[in-house]
Amino acid sequence: MRLHLLDGTYELFRAHFSKRPPRTAPDGRDVKATVGVVSSLLRLLADEDEGVTHLAVAFDNPIESWRNERFPAYKDSSGVDPALLAQFDDVERAVAALGVVVWSMDRHEADDAMATAAVRWGGDGADGVEQTGGGLVDQIRILTPDKDLGQVVRGERIVQVDRLREKLYDEAGVVARLGVPPCSVPDYLALVGDTADGIPGLPGFGAKGAAAILTRYGHLEAIPDLALDWDVQVRGATRLAATLAERRDDALLYRELARLDLDVPLAERLDDLAWGGVPRDRFLAWCDEVGSDGLRDRPHRFA
Repeated sequence: MRLHLLDGTYELFRAHFSKRPPRTAPDGRDVKATVGVVSSLLRLLADEDEGVTHLAVAFDNPIESWRNERFPAYKDSSGVDPALLAQFDDVERAVAALGVVVWSMDRHEADDAMATAAVRWGGDGADGVEQTGGGLVDQIRILTPDKDLGQVVRGERIVQVDRLREKLYDEAGVVARLGVPPCSVPDYLALVGDTADGIPGLPGFGAKGAAAILTRYGHLEAIPDLALDWDVQVRGATRLAATLAERRDDALLYRELARLDLDVPLAERLDDLAWGGVPRDRFLAWCDEVGSDGLRDRPHRFA
């Protein structure tokens, strides 16, 4: 059995900025992004290769989280198209109308919810995480391209899937993509930054150099202050070591921001995530609400 965890916020933004034509509901509301997310989910649910049986979709609602209190420059809703922001509640209702579990994150982020679920139901016991019992989940597929989710990838059991680019990242794939193993991903993002989340990183640290340093030392605390004490060859080592020594506290804060919370209070049990089909009356009522006749016959299975 597979468990699919979908980044609803990413899907909403992707649908909003897609080349699809504008779409409005009978009452004049912009519903392009919402309808796009529903259409994408219907494709996923009908995909025989994915074989969806258990699924949850996580949303940031609002975009702001506890991380904005720790670092005001962290990503927020400023500059986001109001027409897109206005759909955050609507899209959650739309996904629920498909019979899919929705995690609406307020203090936490969607990424935290997916990370919590991944380790709760896909852990190997080494980290003391909750187990499913009897190895019920064969694979957990986290459907998002966000680099920070790489930190919870485990072997081939917890993997990331970039649906847009049709790429899968298992543990070896994370190393190939970022140059570091999953356990070092927060440290890596602290050094190189993550523009998607508003994490600036430290000046001078590029992907190649940061990966080489962390491949050797693993975590920020283990990196010596002086380049003379480094036993790894990195271009500009003296300058990078001085920057890290001077701004180590900044780097530790950035890592705190990049490190996903694995203890989000998700109320559902694994069985609650089982998808039993689209609830016909609820879904058709939603189609009428947004004026979408084309989606009425799209579900391949009704509850």
